[in-house]
Amino acid sequence: MLTLDAVTIRQDDFLLCAALQITAGARVAVIGPSGAGKSTLLGAIAGFVPLAEGRIIWANADISGQSPALRPISVLFQDNNLFPHLSAFDNVALGLRPSLRLTKTERAQVMAALDRVGLSGYEARRPAQLSGGQQSRVALARVVLQRKPLVLLDEPFSALGPALKAEMLQLVADICSETGATLLMVTHDISDARAIADQTILVADGVAEGPFETAHLLDNPPASLRAYIGASLSGPPDRR
Repeated sequence: MLTLDAVTIRQDDFLLCAALQITAGARVAVIGPSGAGKSTLLGAIAGFVPLAEGRIIWANADISGQSPALRPISVLFQDNNLFPHLSAFDNVALGLRPSLRLTKTERAQVMAALDRVGLSGYEARRPAQLSGGQQSRVALARVVLQRKPLVLLDEPFSALGPALKAEMLQLVADICSETGATLLMVTHDISDARAIADQTILVADGVAEGPFETAHLLDNPPASLRAYIGASLSGPPDRR
């Protein structure tokens, strides 16, 4: 279980509080108005954003003081976080061994991860030689390889077309089901939340609340969510 125990995040005049629990293996969307702090919340869980108060607990262990590299977490960002000078193989291998000095077994594991996301035969290509969807698959292959119990998505597929984005979201859902990973997904697109997240955290007015049952929350939105749902149908992506 992931527990945010009386967490407070302060950044200049920005304040976000969270006190919630997420069951292991759950698939949870994180939604809310633009600038409410959705990405900031994920950043705090991942260890990139410091806490002013409170604790982050995973599997009964306090991970609040751990560096991002030591936390049981994989993160997919909007830009996929790929190194342009490295091949797809090496970009994936970084998730296993940053030195890229792999054993024969580890090289086989990288190839298996690329195959799992449909990129067998693309291992020698650099990011510039890949389409946007293929770049997203490289980043996802790194997550597959790491096999961390917590997977955080910060709108990594927002630049993809609807059909390709739906395909990538289903691939994420399938991988999390296979590994038993807990998924938290920031999205500005309500249809994404309905598609793969049974539960949803609402970030609004300085508070992260939930998780709520997704369909019920979106069908019966509170006042803080009503205007956002209307705008999200045609508005630009939330970049916070």
